[in-house]
Amino acid sequence: MLVAACVLAAAAWVYLVAAHGGFWRTDVRLPGGTDPPDPDRWPSVAAVVPARDEAAILPETLPTLLAQDYPGAFSVVLVDDSSSDGTGAAAAALARQARPRQAPVEQAPAGQAPAGQALAGQAPAGPVLRVVAGRPLPPGWAGKVWAMAQGVAAAGDCDDLLFTDADIAFEPGALAALVRSAQADDRALVSQMALLRAETGWERWIVPAFVYFFAQLYPFRRVGQPGSATAAAAGGCMLVRREALAAAGGLDRIAGARIDDVALARLLKRGPGRARCWLGFTTAVHSRRPYSGLAELWQMIARSAYTQLRYSPLLLAGTVAGLCWLYLLPPAAVIGGLAAGLAGGGTAAWWCAGAGLAGWALMTASFVPVLRLYRLSPLRAPGLPVIALLYTAMTVDSARRHHAGRGGEWKGRAVPAGQPPGTIPVVTAQPPGTIEAAAGQPPGTFQAAAEQPPGTGPAGTAAGPGREDRQPGVTAGGGQGDDG
Repeated sequence: MLVAACVLAAAAWVYLVAAHGGFWRTDVRLPGGTDPPDPDRWPSVAAVVPARDEAAILPETLPTLLAQDYPGAFSVVLVDDSSSDGTGAAAAALARQARPRQAPVEQAPAGQAPAGQALAGQAPAGPVLRVVAGRPLPPGWAGKVWAMAQGVAAAGDCDDLLFTDADIAFEPGALAALVRSAQADDRALVSQMALLRAETGWERWIVPAFVYFFAQLYPFRRVGQPGSATAAAAGGCMLVRREALAAAGGLDRIAGARIDDVALARLLKRGPGRARCWLGFTTAVHSRRPYSGLAELWQMIARSAYTQLRYSPLLLAGTVAGLCWLYLLPPAAVIGGLAAGLAGGGTAAWWCAGAGLAGWALMTASFVPVLRLYRLSPLRAPGLPVIALLYTAMTVDSARRHHAGRGGEWKGRAVPAGQPPGTIPVVTAQPPGTIEAAAGQPPGTFQAAAEQPPGTGPAGTAAGPGREDRQPGVTAGGGQGDDG
């Protein structure tokens, strides 16, 4: 029985490496060829940045977004999601410190939309920053999706939406490259897995494995295949064609989602329009969020792992058993088989050792590309089973937290215990007020925004509603994103 389990584990690794969508490869880069041409017309883009208590991280990230030298019309909407640390004021101050072509910030009364919206396709003097004073979270909405919906509403007319997070920094030209590839390859969704921070000791052990496990759950190459059912995205960088989002029913269709990036990708790819989606790696988009110790990383993963399992104890048990079989059995078989074989344990012991070695070797080899992506030594790769054990414990703890009423806890918000996934009622609510930057206006001056037409919901939705959690665990389905 033990020999069979070891052999099957080795066979599973042969399948994963050879036939599971090349999940371990990190050369999945922007579609459209190595040098896609510029579009005939650059679409107008609005970046939507949900932000809850992010004043400390914004100085490292927001200026990189405002500094994008995009050839078309470009604006940034930052949704201050009930922050208590002056996030909105920090964003406004950063906009005023930006280079001259970027505008200062104006405030509009709550409940009104921004004025001065650039026409689609018409490039403004510089990126426009609008800071939306988010309204309280209504029943039926997950925090991040609610913030995203408010941001979409405040964006006004635009062709594309760039959903990103407050901790994400963009290298120069990153936005133009996204749009160029999306246009050249006719993609309704182009998402890039941001490089997470891997500077501290614990970050270097946990973060690459997080990316590896996510790619194993959702092989990026399969995401990009129109005929494949695999759908996923990374919430830190998602360029979405607004027309496709509206055709799929808008963000109200995923209003209660806790893993917003995967939910959005599924909505687009599996919806009526069968939108063409793409997900890949990049070195031009970075997460600046620090994780100083194991406790913070544990919280990041345990926050949403049980959500991916649909809060099911049976799925939890199966996942734990599967992780132990796939990741822990091979090295245990090598150590135990060798010890038993040398002690005269017979053929069975050597079979266990051989099968375990094959599985462990394939596991190790498949982890090396992600380590290289993060510029870490390949000598870390054999330690993947130990990291998998930690992730297993995080997944179990995620279930414990949920049943203790602390599931999905993020900056003061949590998923109520016993709440079935996907059954949250959708509640339409009016978008909030905004703060808009007007080109050339002196800092500190404020102008009332034009009143929003009555009866309109968050733009990009089916005339009505639409935050989910961002960072998942081993069993979670999200790529990147913070939820509140």
